[in-house]
Amino acid sequence: MPLKQFKPTSPSRRGMTGYTFEEITRDKPEKSLLRAAKKAAGRNNQGRITVRHQGGGHKRRLREIDFKRRDKFDVPGRIAAIEYDPNRSARIALVYYADGDKRYILAPNGVKVDDRVMSGPKAEIAVGNALPMRNIPTGTVVHNVEMHLGKGAQMVRSAGAGAQLMAKEGDYSLLRLPSGEMRRVHSDCLATIGQVGNVEHGNLKVGKAGRNRWMNKRPTTRGTVMNPNDHPHGGGEGRAPIGMPGPKTPWGKPTLGYRTRRNKTSGKFIVRRRS
Repeated sequence: MPLKQFKPTSPSRRGMTGYTFEEITRDKPEKSLLRAAKKAAGRNNQGRITVRHQGGGHKRRLREIDFKRRDKFDVPGRIAAIEYDPNRSARIALVYYADGDKRYILAPNGVKVDDRVMSGPKAEIAVGNALPMRNIPTGTVVHNVEMHLGKGAQMVRSAGAGAQLMAKEGDYSLLRLPSGEMRRVHSDCLATIGQVGNVEHGNLKVGKAGRNRWMNKRPTTRGTVMNPNDHPHGGGEGRAPIGMPGPKTPWGKPTLGYRTRRNKTSGKFIVRRRS
């Protein structure tokens, strides 16, 4: 999907790009699959900010996405529409199943209206079909990958993402994830054939600060412009380097490259780390 360039009618418009939305076939969502989305503005159940720089943003409603697809094994479905979803970078596809049910799935790259999709071990190797990884040939590009049996897809869900099935050994399949990480996943976990759509999303230029505010992002003040009592990077005459081997958070902990992952239960499945 190509991006459109705006005319430089203002400094913010000069570098800005936007979507052409030419793949969108329906501008109103399916009402039966909509849910209310409550804004938290980065606050937890006690009202304390646990994620900074969030708040405001345009009002949205949640679209219920079928990340499991297990209760629709061997039920053929038809792509009825490709829609925009404000809650994610990928586009979503509305599927009408033969049993009368309607579901949203992530729209894979290349899928069009009236294409047929199916899930289950007997489904053919075609874009948009979901199969257990033991039924998928090695070398295939997949997305929407389950990490735990029956829990639903958790990996490779953003726009343009795709993981490659590298090998199978025993009950596990080896995946190369978009980050470069090599990870073993149980071969009975479901994955969807193909790459996630909206491939040009990574080339989008926001162009102005106000557009970030529409997306629920509040401004960030750099530590290097603060005083020493406000941030470890603060102080000094004029614009100064941070004066330390690596950057720190406002609370003095290392950041940007500091490894915080300590998970022995799932760390054993990582064959090669992304870094």
